[in-house]
Amino acid sequence: MRKHLGLILFIVLCTFLIAGCSGSKNVSEDYVSEGPSESFHEEGFPIVDDEITLNIFARKSPPNGPYNEMSMFNKYEEMTNINVEWDDVPQDGFAERKNLEFSSGDLPDVFYKSSISQLEAVKYGTSGILIPLEDLLENYAPNLTALFEEYPEIKSSITAPDGHIYALPAILTLNSARTDKIWVNQTWLDNLGLEQPTSPDELVEVLTAFRDDDPNGNGEQDEIPMTFRNWAQLMNSIIGSWGMIDQMGNHLMVESDEVKFWLTSDKFKEYLQFLNMLYSENLVDRGLFTQEESKFVGNMASGNVGIFWNQTTDAFDKVKQDYEGMSPIVGPYDDQLYPSAPVARDFGTFAITSVNQHPHETMRWIDYFFSEEGSIFFRYGAEGETFNYGDDGLPQYTDDVLNSDLGLGPAIGQFTPWPGGGAPQLVTERNASAINPPEAQDAQGKLDPYLPEAIYGAPIFDEDTTKEVDQIRQDMDQYYEETTSKFITGDLSFDQWEEYVSTIENMGLDRLQEIYQEAYDLNYK
Repeated sequence: MRKHLGLILFIVLCTFLIAGCSGSKNVSEDYVSEGPSESFHEEGFPIVDDEITLNIFARKSPPNGPYNEMSMFNKYEEMTNINVEWDDVPQDGFAERKNLEFSSGDLPDVFYKSSISQLEAVKYGTSGILIPLEDLLENYAPNLTALFEEYPEIKSSITAPDGHIYALPAILTLNSARTDKIWVNQTWLDNLGLEQPTSPDELVEVLTAFRDDDPNGNGEQDEIPMTFRNWAQLMNSIIGSWGMIDQMGNHLMVESDEVKFWLTSDKFKEYLQFLNMLYSENLVDRGLFTQEESKFVGNMASGNVGIFWNQTTDAFDKVKQDYEGMSPIVGPYDDQLYPSAPVARDFGTFAITSVNQHPHETMRWIDYFFSEEGSIFFRYGAEGETFNYGDDGLPQYTDDVLNSDLGLGPAIGQFTPWPGGGAPQLVTERNASAINPPEAQDAQGKLDPYLPEAIYGAPIFDEDTTKEVDQIRQDMDQYYEETTSKFITGDLSFDQWEEYVSTIENMGLDRLQEIYQEAYDLNYK
């Protein structure tokens, strides 16, 4: 009897333990299937009559103030009757805290601005920690659903291999928000009697004149002909003029439904040789490989640079009258492509966990920010307090915000979390005057004709494939960056090109191409 009783107690104990381990997932599934609370409203405000509370874990970027003090969120609590208890963690050390949140079992209701990776979405989605969102989206998110219908590539880029959506991206329908513009010092061109360059030879001619002919008129050879934020921006700057851009989040093109990596192509070699010539002739800033962001920004703000790449004019506002946007040059094979980020940017900005007892209300809570009204509210705050509508009908920050001693980004970051990137948001021409002034709009007009017809986002793989891809790419990407940098600086001779090609291929290039081809066929064909 004791043996039987012990066995029964052991089975009961195991049952409770199993129930405890899986309880979070079952709670979430029950709430999703049962529907929202009785006081829930499918439209308008408040979202619920009886106040509910959500615990939200969020990243706090350097420009952001405390989330619980942000006036936009405080007003939104009044509008929705949804109270939020924020756990906003500074960016430094955030990744470690996020990992702890996932592993501790003490989950928040929502991960917000938390940079959930595709691997994390699949790993924690298939294990039940993050819940599938597609049914909630269909029934309680009309704004997001409309955007998915208008831009089908959004849904394709965020759907996991098992057919579920576990996290939401930021959505940028404004081309200007997805590109770095090419800014050329038009005052220098005018001083030297030159036109904007349209070919590699003309680019060299202009940069040489910027270097040698004293375009700033101070009698010194102190001009910077061309500069870049870093190595990555240099690599992407004019590579489209050689017929190559990044697609699917990797160094590949899609031609006639065929995925083709260009890392080892002859065209890529010729592009590197051109960059090497610019570098060796001091036509490009030699400090770009090691400079900090502040140095690049300072160079832009000085007005002593001939050509640089930046999204908008805020960093060089005091000298912006000297600069105009430029079209991409026509390359040696008549290519004139220009890279752009996909519409669905910043994967993993928002996810609902299995402990959330109000998933329907939560989905309505976030969906508002993807409407025109809600997106303006998110980026500008309250009308009459932090913004007003201008004569053109577009929102403009108040003078107090624009002239704040904190600086524009930190001033905005006190009442809304979008500065610093990675937030779940919608960026359109209606709500982006801060990053899309007339000068940036004109510069974007020089690029629009040359953007790719389709921009494919990075695919989501299953967990095993993601690990395989990461293992290949970790070594390959590091070798690619180190070796191409040496080719450009001349520390590595192009006589060693075949060795570079062989090394890349032996790192698993064929397997990587096979994986990305399968992903393309599944998502886009």
